[in-house]
Amino acid sequence: MERKTKIHAEDGKQEITITRAFDLPLELLFKAYEEAEIVEQWMGTKVLKLENKRHGGYQFETSDSKGNVVLKANGVIHEFIPNQKITRTFEMENTPFAVQLEFLQFEKLTEDTSQLIMHVVYKSVELRDQILKLPFAQGINMAHNRLQDIVNKLK
Repeated sequence: MERKTKIHAEDGKQEITITRAFDLPLELLFKAYEEAEIVEQWMGTKVLKLENKRHGGYQFETSDSKGNVVLKANGVIHEFIPNQKITRTFEMENTPFAVQLEFLQFEKLTEDTSQLIMHVVYKSVELRDQILKLPFAQGINMAHNRLQDIVNKLK
């Protein structure tokens, strides 16, 4: 099965670009990043905080089936322009990975389709390469597939 979420990583650079077209109107795609209840569904995580504003913050927590916390992530929202863009940091707690900077851009393609372009900057080329060795591409594609399915039901 083809991965609809595309990841572009140039050798020797500490950044990646993630692109995905969705069969969703722009407003619904953006809502999937804006509303905590929807974020929880497609990311499969608990949203502890989601302050969608300049200098706002967010916290996510993922637990296993026994209730043990397996991942905590947080960040600061630096820019939040509805239906256009979100600029934020992303940090996974208790991991060797440094904070990353994410630029999310939302674009209308047609009345019923839209696109997300994520530009992610890592502290170093080595860190970026470490992340890419994880099942990162598969995971983000699966999450975006869930986003498409869940938000489709809101149409």
